[in-house]
Amino acid sequence: MSKHSDSSRTAWLPALALLALSTGAAAQDATAPSPTKAQRLDAVIVTGTRADNRTESSSLTPIDVVSAKVLQQTGTTELSTALARIIPSLNFPRPAGGDTADQQRPLQLRGLSPDQVLVLVDGKRWHPGALLLTNGVVGRGSQAVDLNTIPMAAIDHIEVLRDGASAQYGSDAIAGVVNIILKKGAQGGSVEALGGQYYAGDGRQWQGSANVGLPLNDDKGWIRFTLQDGSQNYSDRSAPERVAPFEIGQRYGDPAAKSKNLFLNAQYDITPAVQLYAFGHYSTRDTTSPAFFRDTLSGNAVLSLYPNGYTPLEQGNSIDRSLVVGLRGTTSGGWRWDISGNAGGNRVSYRTIHSVNRALLNDFGSTQSSFHDGILHADQQSFDIDIAKDLSVGWLPNPVTLAFGTEYLRQSYQIDAGEPASYYVGTSGKSGGAQGFGGYQPSDAGSYARHDVAEYLSLETNLTDRLGTSLAVRHEDYSDFGTTTTGSLSARFDFTDSFALRGSASTGFRAPALAQQYYAYTSSTYQGPGNNLGLTPGIYNTALVSSISPLGRLLGGEALKPEKSRNFTVGAVWNPTDALSLSLDAYQIDIDNRITLSSYLGTSSAVVQDYLTANGITDSNYSSVGYFTNAVDTRTRGIDFVGGYHFDFGNAGSLQTSLSYNYNYNKVTDIKPNPAALDALGVSLKRVDRRDVLGLLADTAPRSKLILNGLYSVGNWNINATITRYGSFTSFSSSSATFDQVYSANWVSDLAVSYNLDHWTFTLGADNLFNKYPNKVNAINGYGANKGTMPYSVYSPYGFNGGYGYGKVVYHW
Repeated sequence: MSKHSDSSRTAWLPALALLALSTGAAAQDATAPSPTKAQRLDAVIVTGTRADNRTESSSLTPIDVVSAKVLQQTGTTELSTALARIIPSLNFPRPAGGDTADQQRPLQLRGLSPDQVLVLVDGKRWHPGALLLTNGVVGRGSQAVDLNTIPMAAIDHIEVLRDGASAQYGSDAIAGVVNIILKKGAQGGSVEALGGQYYAGDGRQWQGSANVGLPLNDDKGWIRFTLQDGSQNYSDRSAPERVAPFEIGQRYGDPAAKSKNLFLNAQYDITPAVQLYAFGHYSTRDTTSPAFFRDTLSGNAVLSLYPNGYTPLEQGNSIDRSLVVGLRGTTSGGWRWDISGNAGGNRVSYRTIHSVNRALLNDFGSTQSSFHDGILHADQQSFDIDIAKDLSVGWLPNPVTLAFGTEYLRQSYQIDAGEPASYYVGTSGKSGGAQGFGGYQPSDAGSYARHDVAEYLSLETNLTDRLGTSLAVRHEDYSDFGTTTTGSLSARFDFTDSFALRGSASTGFRAPALAQQYYAYTSSTYQGPGNNLGLTPGIYNTALVSSISPLGRLLGGEALKPEKSRNFTVGAVWNPTDALSLSLDAYQIDIDNRITLSSYLGTSSAVVQDYLTANGITDSNYSSVGYFTNAVDTRTRGIDFVGGYHFDFGNAGSLQTSLSYNYNYNKVTDIKPNPAALDALGVSLKRVDRRDVLGLLADTAPRSKLILNGLYSVGNWNINATITRYGSFTSFSSSSATFDQVYSANWVSDLAVSYNLDHWTFTLGADNLFNKYPNKVNAINGYGANKGTMPYSVYSPYGFNGGYGYGKVVYHW
């Protein structure tokens, strides 16, 4: 890809400014047209548009607006879980036993990768987490934003744009955008306490939060504080098995976790037309997750230290912080401007406890049981200038919203090695590294950075009182892979006051994450029956390396390229009465050069070992190697339906109902040929295996999801009921259809009853009211002596913990 020259980059902004000034000279300050009935006066949206008068019902593209009240009614303490229970195109599985995957869980939109969803907070790009999902879980290979670091008590509402938006916001917005809008002003506040546990008697959790606003300097400004503190005990759905002389001690479920969060949001009026604003947070989360149980059957028992076997525990300490500071205002000529700086990052430190390093024990006669495994850092800084104005153009009947701006984005990623005992391997052949989660080695460590300069231009107007249109173009110049330009075109035509058609077409891109380019780690992984390595089921070391490292290149690795997408959406909006609203949108997303984690390529054969040794790789302590690759193209097709109806029963109360549905079909449309380096070895090495092609990139998430919700209010009482149908999904084997398993669809019900008394709200509720569990894993795919130790699939879209009961008390003013 060609690099962008300095001269062409600097030419963009003067051209934009010239266009703005020339248009403004021939124009007068404009006012927005009055909406028709189909464009009802509801809350103004700020996502996917630069105009200041678009509403959810008049949007040119599909968008969901979720209020804080609706979020609170879900009963969960996790923002991602709450959104997944409200919006059917969102998927938030609860993986377990996947190392880092259960500590920063990924959120999917429209079945695509978690890092193909852009997350904004008050319109500002949020930073990704430091963890990279490397095991066989939904979202495998992604470095995504951890939504659960944002406390729900700080949120006013959330706007979820279900359409590609790279032309408006840049990288990552292939599947859509989640924009979290914070509470503002000095008025109002709340204090909340929540506690609950699973029906099984474990997973007990509590959370306390407070949100309060205070005025500044005679009401010239305000500051809002949100405090949150909570903890969760682990859950365990393993099935204990007894194998003489050991009792299997596997644990399988949610991790134990403790978290604290401080979130601030402030604004000060420097003048009536200029505002200084700032928001940011500091949060910590400590988690403890189990690895696989070690006994004589696994070949990893250490009888002298753990005569009954042992389960290593992985402890993660995550520190997340952010700060956004900016100035915004409006000129006397009607120009809206916003200048901001944004810095944020995530640091995760790892320890393994209740463990052992067998190589260290063999070579020196002793080993510690607790190891510091290393630290991951992901940081992001940006500087943004955004300018917009509504302009009257003589030959158009309605104002044109002109918007343009620029962004400087810097991203960095760093791996710090663990202590030597955590990764020591020796030469005895004994399994080295801390069992469960070995430390990052000095060869894994490194620090990497890049920057990007972007410019954008957008135009939005109603060409007639019935036809609304929007056009956007964005240019990016990344220091590590070059330039890219994306564009979008959206339109909506209101045939009547109650019926409209809308559609959009756009191109998009996603830059390869720095972690995907440079992350390296050797871990112990369970290889189940039918694995593509031809190994007997058990725990083996696997290495993930950079695709451009010497080892990666020897096995066919290449420098990563950005993903390129083409998004198409067409839909209809119908509001026949004030009480009834309906929308239906169909979409197609084609992605070329999709970035995915390769299959783990077996390296234990004599042919591969001799090849690696001949090329200077002599210290391998693993049975397989993986790296990131642009090996596939994919296509996503689906439909979104959203319907709502409000019943007014007079003195008998009211009932607000909604029915929403998503059908989503992912398919791998092309697989790049195997690299010549792999074929030359003459052994069966496939860069992308069937588990990824048919499953993790396609059908491992349910194709369909239906949500039926009803909120009945009468007097001081509210009853909120939700029924969700999760469609079937398939767990695919990496090697053979013999080991595939289809999991049936399931209906999950949630119920909450609330009573309001003055400033108090008391709630009792149950999530998964009828204690539904997914199908159990077939014996052929099972783990443990009796093939039933971990009885449920990590792919279950609603987890496998069963019913959860809770109580909540809120005081608000």
